[in-house]
Amino acid sequence: MDPLFLLQQLEDEDRLSTLTDYILLSILGRVSLRMVVRTAVLSTRWRHLPWLLPELSMDVQDFLSAPCTETTEANDMEKAMVSLTKATRSFLVDQQRGSTISSLHLKLYLINTFLCEVGLLVGDAIESGLLKDFDLTILDETDPLDCSVEDMLQRAEEIDGFFCAYPSVLHCLTRLSLDNLGFIKVDMHHILFDCCKQLKYLSLCQCDTGLGSWFKINAPDSKLIVLELTKCRFERLEVVCLPKLEKLSWDTWVSRSVPLAFGFVPSLGQLELSCGAICDQREFKLSELLHGTASIHTLTLDFQGEKLWMQPEMGQLCTAFKKLRKLYVRGIFVEFDILWITALFFLIDVWEHPCDVDDEIRQRAFSDRKAPQWRMDFDGSKNWLLKELEFIGFRSLEHQFTFIRSMLERCPNLHSIILKGDEQCDSCDALGIPSKFPKKTEQGMVVSRIRDGMLLPRIIFNESCNKGC
Repeated sequence: MDPLFLLQQLEDEDRLSTLTDYILLSILGRVSLRMVVRTAVLSTRWRHLPWLLPELSMDVQDFLSAPCTETTEANDMEKAMVSLTKATRSFLVDQQRGSTISSLHLKLYLINTFLCEVGLLVGDAIESGLLKDFDLTILDETDPLDCSVEDMLQRAEEIDGFFCAYPSVLHCLTRLSLDNLGFIKVDMHHILFDCCKQLKYLSLCQCDTGLGSWFKINAPDSKLIVLELTKCRFERLEVVCLPKLEKLSWDTWVSRSVPLAFGFVPSLGQLELSCGAICDQREFKLSELLHGTASIHTLTLDFQGEKLWMQPEMGQLCTAFKKLRKLYVRGIFVEFDILWITALFFLIDVWEHPCDVDDEIRQRAFSDRKAPQWRMDFDGSKNWLLKELEFIGFRSLEHQFTFIRSMLERCPNLHSIILKGDEQCDSCDALGIPSKFPKKTEQGMVVSRIRDGMLLPRIIFNESCNKGC
């Protein structure tokens, strides 16, 4: 190696070593804990710094011998958990630590032997005052479709046993993420809302009280701010009382009717609903679902390329939308007429994935894709305050031009329209199908058709719009 290069490298290291502990800790706080430990081993100046970090983040996947893939062998999981347990013990028990830990972020596998040891370490740290806030993610790499009811019940009982053995962990939890748990024999509400007094963020993926069950959340003393649900199989979720809740998102439900109901949620400002309508799913009124909310300012509706699960309505939404500032309508099948969206407007996202094949599997799971039949009455609907329209999945189709022209007629303050290409996933890219977004030579024609002789609005073309599946 070039001696001059080595000399320069040593000089750079010396410059870093002259920085204060505060700045060096700021640098270390931006890298993985594994990198932090390696750095400390290589430099005497940095050796004491890991035990001064106010926030610790340990992810079991960082300790895997090979890069994380879709499936990880059980033996590799155990080895990674051995390393993570050693690291946890080092940081929570080692006498080198001279300051409290403001927050500990742990991601680990549900392996009882190690879970108990980690629980004991974390519990002791909490009781001694060393640890203030605890963020726990229990990973499960099993595909939800491959996870049996018996597996989900067993996992829920193991989690319940863990929390019962180390109650101080529950009382200190501020963030919790769980996968594939069946709370049929275990009191889900008691664990998550009665015991977790400090919980602010809760993420549940395929966690429920059984297929088609009703679940009520009534927690007036809860500090929960964010609730994220993915593939939770409730027939209906009733949020009776969550006074601090600010954001709720639900991706994929199996309810045959209105999946959500709200009671007292005065702080709820963001609501995200995403689902492909299944075969026997009935349409429901969005106004009925939003009844009980009064502060929603950001609403996302994603139909995942399937038929709409909303019933037609316009005036009924005025009350629910009175504080709305951002509304995103996503996953609209490309062949659907979209003029009906003027009842909602703001961001439009058209769904056309080349990898989305209308085969027998899709037909068994989802309803026929039928264009929405909404009767639009626009009397008194002019002078909307919309200033910017973003359209994802644009191409030169007549019904898309009709929609945009309709928006221009009703929105005199509309100054810019952003036209974006398809949100293609990795599977789409692998097919190598050419983009249908207007080429540069065609964009002048698009602008002319939209403006029709007017100077405004400003038309912005942005073909790049990727989204991984």
